[in-house]
Amino acid sequence: MSWNRILSAIIAIFLALGMIVLGGWYFSVAIGILIFLAQIEYFRLVRATGIEPAAKTTFVVSQLLLISSTITPNITDAMFCLGGTIICFYLLFQPKMATIADISSSILGLFYCGYLPTYWVRLRVSLPHNNSMTNLPLDGYWPTSWSDFQQWPNALILTFLVMACIWAADIGAYFMGKIFGRTKLSAISPKKTVEGAAFGILGSLIVAELGAWYFDFPGWRFSGIILGSLIGVTSLLGDLTESMMKRDAGVKDSGQLIPGHGGILDRTDSYVFTAPLVYYFVTLLLPLIR
Repeated sequence: MSWNRILSAIIAIFLALGMIVLGGWYFSVAIGILIFLAQIEYFRLVRATGIEPAAKTTFVVSQLLLISSTITPNITDAMFCLGGTIICFYLLFQPKMATIADISSSILGLFYCGYLPTYWVRLRVSLPHNNSMTNLPLDGYWPTSWSDFQQWPNALILTFLVMACIWAADIGAYFMGKIFGRTKLSAISPKKTVEGAAFGILGSLIVAELGAWYFDFPGWRFSGIILGSLIGVTSLLGDLTESMMKRDAGVKDSGQLIPGHGGILDRTDSYVFTAPLVYYFVTLLLPLIR
């Protein structure tokens, strides 16, 4: 690994940890910046295939979804449907007649880069039954004790746990795949191996089990396995989905914003599909186990 790659990873980790801890509008604004940068890269990939999406309209609607998920998360799903409708109406009145591909890629840009990331805000900022604590302006929070996890908001603990599972999956798949990888996983991403994927999911399972035990999840053995499996599998599928987009566009990286790592989409692809499943795992499944 190059020093550029290592340094970029360290900086990204510290920034991620800071925005997770602060929560509130600090977290939402950080997610909003990531959404904007990710959509720039996404629409660049789309245009490389000859498609003309409604990029500007999607930018605006995505930020409105993010604001909604922070203030009134209950209406965010309805706003997604309304946002998709607005994008379709916008494309109807363009000088050049829009194609099915124009409409589809615009809606996918809203769903993939705009709607799904709002679940990270719902997890950290507006999770139901969260023991909300704020001691900073803009609903921010900073721990008064770093060692007493019982004082931390539930949403902060959960977000950290999910992030740790994703990092364990990525690290396990990368390093163990290099050591033991022999069997190709998919033609979409030739460097990925079945062995690497298995170790990645195993890494997520181990971290989730330890977290479920330490934080006393209901039925922690069972719930930890489900949580680790969900995160391990969806982080892998998110990676493959972005790889499929890049292959279709004929590019190696979605961008060059992060030295040694490529673009925002290259670094966040494992996170896109994870948050929605974890959110519904916490809000729907855990209460049943309890």
